[in-house]
Amino acid sequence: MARIFNTGSADGLGQLSAKLLVENGHNVVLHARNSDRGRDALKKIPAADNVLTGDLSSIEETIKLADQVNALGAFDAVIHNAGVYRASANEIFSVNTLAPYILTCLIQKPKRLIYLSSGMHLHGQSRLEIFKNDIDRITYSDSKLHNLMLSKAVARLWPDVYSNAVDPGWVPTKMGGSGAPDNLQKGYETQVWLAVSNDEKALVTGKYFYHQKEKRYNHEADDIALQDKFLDLCKEITGVSFT
Repeated sequence: MARIFNTGSADGLGQLSAKLLVENGHNVVLHARNSDRGRDALKKIPAADNVLTGDLSSIEETIKLADQVNALGAFDAVIHNAGVYRASANEIFSVNTLAPYILTCLIQKPKRLIYLSSGMHLHGQSRLEIFKNDIDRITYSDSKLHNLMLSKAVARLWPDVYSNAVDPGWVPTKMGGSGAPDNLQKGYETQVWLAVSNDEKALVTGKYFYHQKEKRYNHEADDIALQDKFLDLCKEITGVSFT
């Protein structure tokens, strides 16, 4: 069975994917923003191996979270599920863009990496020119393009790791709202499939999936020069180097 670390697994898609992984016999470490949410997460999934806490809006706490993960040993997969939507531009940038970068850099390299993007990334722009001085203009859509850029950069630079991005669809979670039209189960099953399946269609890298099928995406994410600039800027802002 696989060992998986799943960020943002106190509720929503992260909790549902973690629950399914545990039900299928895998060893899952949960993540929550603080200790209260962590206790609640373990109550909902008591068979999880552990829960780690760290506020991903803080660079310092995110770095400490990576240390906590590494103290538990190597993982087969890391699912970067955590994200915010109705939040300030600064929090969106910190949680959605910088935190996955920091954790990718610092957590011992797993066999598989899954990044939660969104169909809204199609309306996003990389906006790398404002990373250091005008992040108030960063949008949720931009951050989801950043997730796709990161997953593709990792796939290129770490060929021994399966690195992919997922559009879970507009599903009825707290973030998506009760009227969201997409299939909730399919929204989290793709994460689980990419994390543990030996299906040849899952054993790929640098792809963008929707409901276990490759889907069209913003090809700005394929631009190697933009990927490298993105990594350089994230290093400059966080002090954490991608190696």
